[in-house]
Amino acid sequence: MYNFLQKITRTWSGRISYGLVDKRCHYATPATSNVEPASRKEKVSKAMKAYLERAKSHNEFMNIQNQEFKLGKRHLANMMGEDPETFTQDNIDEAIRYLFPSGLYEKKARPIMKPPEEVIPQRKAAEFDETGRPFHSMFYTARPNYNKLLFDIVENINSLCAFEDRMVRKQLTPDSSQKLETSGFEWLSKAALEKHLLEILSDTEYENFVRAMTRLCQLPYSFREKSFINQFRKPLLIKANSDEIPKPQFDESGKSYITIYECKRKSARADVTAIVPGTGSITINGKDITYFEVVQAREQVLFPLIFTEMMGKVDIVANVEDGGFSGQAGAIRWGISMALRSFVDSEMIDRMRIAGLLQRDYRRRERKKPGQKGARAKYTWKKR
Repeated sequence: MYNFLQKITRTWSGRISYGLVDKRCHYATPATSNVEPASRKEKVSKAMKAYLERAKSHNEFMNIQNQEFKLGKRHLANMMGEDPETFTQDNIDEAIRYLFPSGLYEKKARPIMKPPEEVIPQRKAAEFDETGRPFHSMFYTARPNYNKLLFDIVENINSLCAFEDRMVRKQLTPDSSQKLETSGFEWLSKAALEKHLLEILSDTEYENFVRAMTRLCQLPYSFREKSFINQFRKPLLIKANSDEIPKPQFDESGKSYITIYECKRKSARADVTAIVPGTGSITINGKDITYFEVVQAREQVLFPLIFTEMMGKVDIVANVEDGGFSGQAGAIRWGISMALRSFVDSEMIDRMRIAGLLQRDYRRRERKKPGQKGARAKYTWKKR
């Protein structure tokens, strides 16, 4: 019995000296100060581990792409007889245009050769630290950036209201000269706001954003938050630079004229000359307006003259080729509109821009898709 108790005492004293826990006890015994505790390893969240693995694989992929780009750039320089060390990106683009001259009409159909950083989308930065704690205060909401934007708007409204209360107590009124100008501006479109926030928004959420920003602009001291408001609005009109409008030239008879080249619409190409003063004659490929048999095409040609009230005051001479009647009429219409800028005032130019006369129409005929009847039309499906 004595030996058994002595053995237990030695065992228990040894466990106390090493800071261990007796499995038969329900409490831990403290370790002595002579022994240093084991260093604790910082835990890394599963989300951070997955992010680090994806980032590592992405970096390896980008390294391979960079090596292939440098190798392809060297081969292309040797093909063009240039020094690979001084072969720039402009030289690469020029070489591609030389190797693929006119076989492909669409520029977007040509192959591109650019650094991988410009072609491959960059990876999104980590939104949380190593312990899994998110950086964004709205991380656990459905749309963090959108909710943060609404939060900032409310914060600005509250701060402006508090500032207004202080000014009222001091019997001060806002300076009318510093009032925020709201006319001539519009809020960012839904697509532009989604691109800014990098989130998909519903129509209701976009309407809530517009209402909140409108409420912010209606405050008397909204000019104090002008920098914040200007991030989400754009001018309705982009004022034309006077240097971009060509100055009229004069012919032998003293009449002023403007010639617009490369007027494009679909596959039609035209050059238009406007002569002032004139009698209102319109010459298209040596013929009058009856060159177009379709009434709609004639209306397209006459619309810029009627809109600017220059009908009967200017002569139009146009040469057009390729394309159909619709494309040719569109090309001439755009050329007339661009030429008339030199003979009207800036207010009329703004009105023409709003009417869409100065915007080139880049639409083209959509190609037929394989396995379909047309561009969009499908063959009739029959079960049997």
